[in-house]
Amino acid sequence: MNILLVEDESGIANFIQQGLEENGFRVKVTDEGIEGLELALTGKYELLLLDWMLPGINGIEICKQFREKFSNIPIIFLTAKDTVEDTIVGLQAGLTIILKNPFTLKSY
Repeated sequence: MNILLVEDESGIANFIQQGLEENGFRVKVTDEGIEGLELALTGKYELLLLDWMLPGINGIEICKQFREKFSNIPIIFLTAKDTVEDTIVGLQAGLTIILKNPFTLKSY
């Protein structure tokens, strides 16, 4: 599975990338919103992992624009935002799941 990870915190991005690759996933990482959107719109990815707050454009805007073209590819938000209002904004943008920081990766 090809995964696009858009995360501007290098420690978090490295942690996630390593965990996913150790479990057989192919992961492309970018730390910038505009590049993340451009990569997402290529259609090469079967899962998007998006940070909410990114330089350039934020994860919500990436999600909205991606959903206009791809309706069935899952989008997981990685965020510290945890209010009901934030969750509603994300769902309205088209996200599939929100993972609230901190989180762990487990192998099964």
